[in-house]
Amino acid sequence: VQLQASGGGLVQAGGSLRLSCAATGRTFSTYAVGWFRQALGEEREFVAVISWNGGSTYYADSVKGRFTISRDNAKNTVDLQMNSLQPEDTAVYFCAAGIYSGLLNEYDYWGQGTQVTVSS
Repeated sequence: VQLQASGGGLVQAGGSLRLSCAATGRTFSTYAVGWFRQALGEEREFVAVISWNGGSTYYADSVKGRFTISRDNAKNTVDLQMNSLQPEDTAVYFCAAGIYSGLLNEYDYWGQGTQVTVSS
């Protein structure tokens, strides 16, 4: 499975962005997909995860109610809709495929990151 994240950019506080993770590989639909982020000088942290069929989702407390994760297995994509963005959301965002978990080491495949910058 190969993953590619896109959709990052510069947005003002309170604004929205939609990230997309596009995958290649026939087994993509069998994996949970998570989004993680890494701010400059910080460790990579969990943001959200969606199960293989989209039936279950889980969010970090810091984004709950503002971010929504969704997937379309027919298109091999997983999106992250981010609303009410705040400067503390500034980070490089990564998508990853693996086991339904908030732990980085449960994910086998990682895409390159996409930069999200939120100005105050």
